Amino acid sequence: MTTLDPRIQVLLIDDDPHLRQALSQTLDLAGLKVASLGEAQGVAARIERDWPGVVVSDIRMPGVDGLELLKQLHEQDAELPVLLITGHGDVPLAVQAMRAGAYDFLEKPFASDDLLDSVRRALALRRLVLENRSLRLALADRQALSARLVGQSPAMQRLREQIGALAGIGTDVLILGETGAGKEVVARALHDLSNRRDGPFVAINAGALAESVVESELFGHEPGAFTGAQKRRIGKFEFANGGTLFLDEIESMSLEVQVKLLRLLQERVVERLGGNQLIPLDIRIIAATKEDLRQAADQGRFRADLYYRLNVAPLRIPPLRERGDDILLLFQHFADSASARHGLPVRELQPGQRALLLRHAWPGNVRELQNVAERFALGLELGLEQHLDSQLNSAPLAGSLNEQVEAFERALIAAELSRSHNSLRSLAEALGVPRKTLHDKLRKHGLNFADAGGSSPEDFE
Repeated sequence: MTTLDPRIQVLLIDDDPHLRQALSQTLDLAGLKVASLGEAQGVAARIERDWPGVVVSDIRMPGVDGLELLKQLHEQDAELPVLLITGHGDVPLAVQAMRAGAYDFLEKPFASDDLLDSVRRALALRRLVLENRSLRLALADRQALSARLVGQSPAMQRLREQIGALAGIGTDVLILGETGAGKEVVARALHDLSNRRDGPFVAINAGALAESVVESELFGHEPGAFTGAQKRRIGKFEFANGGTLFLDEIESMSLEVQVKLLRLLQERVVERLGGNQLIPLDIRIIAATKEDLRQAADQGRFRADLYYRLNVAPLRIPPLRERGDDILLLFQHFADSASARHGLPVRELQPGQRALLLRHAWPGNVRELQNVAERFALGLELGLEQHLDSQLNSAPLAGSLNEQVEAFERALIAAELSRSHNSLRSLAEALGVPRKTLHDKLRKHGLNFADAGGSSPEDFE
């Protein structure tokens, strides 16, 4: 039995064909989209949880009656309005049904206006319920995204906004980011916030596949397609049907495989190696690269038509060196998680260690930071300092000396601001500077002390 069309506003169920026809006409003339059935068997299976309509059902019917239908419907959505039609002798039963959660009941014979009034009120309630659900879901999604992509820098706030905007659209996405920046985390967030969240999420690294098996892994094969192919294999694209496929390091794919990928993206079909059948796909592709694909296309290493097909909705993940205000926040997040996982006490960074973290160039990005935080949580302080010190001399300089000093100063103050300080005095003491100097620097760097919990007038004296 197929799912009920979401455009239907009223589902009418009555085993009396004459009454069913008359009520359908009443609802239709009132401008309501109505579907009618002569029995309740299987109805609950046709209605999805967030179906935007209401149900009008007779109580006395053979097989599944109105009360049993009410029970079945409310097991999957307790807020779905169900209006019951009763005969004169069924009023006590209808009252019982109201206590069980029925929205309303109409006693035969009833006026058409009474039916329309009840249905319209039920539809208004249904709209309100679904709007509240949508708002709650959006809030939960934002909170989940903030927990998954930690950071308050403008770059990360912008990235979360972009993910939220693209997740529900369903278009293919190209993620741009350096090694260790979190491309798979972003891809997983796009999937989990989409209407495909209940479908499979299949991640594959094209760069880790041998050239001899990449086509079989991606597209699958039939028995006898090549030496050693003894039985059918379902490829990753087909396995991800109904969900999302994340294809990392797409720049490593050969030009021959790129041709097949382009066809798949355009036609949404896959053909197994050695097969002749075109298999339709309902799939979202999220590709990721650490290279400039436009430059690779200009050099003939990547197909230009595939690049333009993928680049419709690009998402750039900022490298950690561009997220200075987030480094200490992320480090503490990873260190606290590691401490909890290993059953160790939470440790606090010392000022010198915080300075080292902020100075480091982080060529391995978030993945490198997470590894260092794990070492710190395990008490390997010398290992942490040696690891960072070994990178300081080789870290590339970004901008003039003055620009680097300014950036470092701002990042250090912003990081300390993110910690709990109930006055400018305590913040100044933590940084080891006079309050007046700190106040001037906050103003200079455009930082707001209110984010740290506010201050009193005497703090600025």
